[in-house]
Amino acid sequence: MAHWRTIDRGIRDRLGEGALWSARDNAVYWVDILAPALNRLSLAGGAIERWDMPEPLGWVVQNRNGELIGGFQSGFALISLDPFAVRPIADPEPHLPGNRMNDGKADRHGAIWCGTMDMAERDACGSLYRLAPDGGWRVMDSGYLVPNGPAFSPCGRWLYHSDTARRTIYRFELTETDISNKQPFILFAEEEGYPDGMTTDGEGYLWVAHWDGGRISRFSPEGRLDRAIALPARRVTSICFAGEALDRMFVTSAATDLPPSIHDGALFEVEAGVSGIPTGTYGG
Repeated sequence: MAHWRTIDRGIRDRLGEGALWSARDNAVYWVDILAPALNRLSLAGGAIERWDMPEPLGWVVQNRNGELIGGFQSGFALISLDPFAVRPIADPEPHLPGNRMNDGKADRHGAIWCGTMDMAERDACGSLYRLAPDGGWRVMDSGYLVPNGPAFSPCGRWLYHSDTARRTIYRFELTETDISNKQPFILFAEEEGYPDGMTTDGEGYLWVAHWDGGRISRFSPEGRLDRAIALPARRVTSICFAGEALDRMFVTSAATDLPPSIHDGALFEVEAGVSGIPTGTYGG
């Protein structure tokens, strides 16, 4: 019995990523990094809207006023959808024009954690950043090839973040403003693909998308595999819990460098059997 369904919208993302649940809009947002575009699925009626973006867009986060903050190749920017406008906030890497932002989320304290990467995926010049509610940003970790995640434990003690190219998920101790004690937490075997986007559920388990692995997996707070759900897309990229009870799971995928398919690059709804934690919002 299938535990998933494809959201039929007639469009396949080149690189779907950054799934985000918005309780305010009763909608799921996600990006197509390489199109580049921003998508929105209304849970009220199932309508899907898509906005073309001026440059690669790795993630979006809502602030407490409902506005969208986006992580572009050129840095942080405020996105208005009606009327459409993109207003730059800051570029943390003007010295690395070949880098772009790849994945990001807001924590319970109103800060955004996000990673940057070399678009050519050659140099380990990516970093993990924290954008504070006051607009200040700083490098929290560096040396990444392809940063992904991040995810936060419901207790607030742990930050999970991966270097996809190294098949490694790291766990950091997390405080309101800092991280420490970086440790390899989960290592993927070659046959499992690569760890991509992540989220946590209300029981403290970590859900991970498998790029080149065709599945999502649930890991215990101790890092043990709890279960896996196979999907018909080879390159699964990000996960979010959505809906009023946070019991609906949506999963993005990519069609990058793959032959045409009805599943690669699709958005899926998955029966997870558990509920998630509230989406963090940016405090700025």
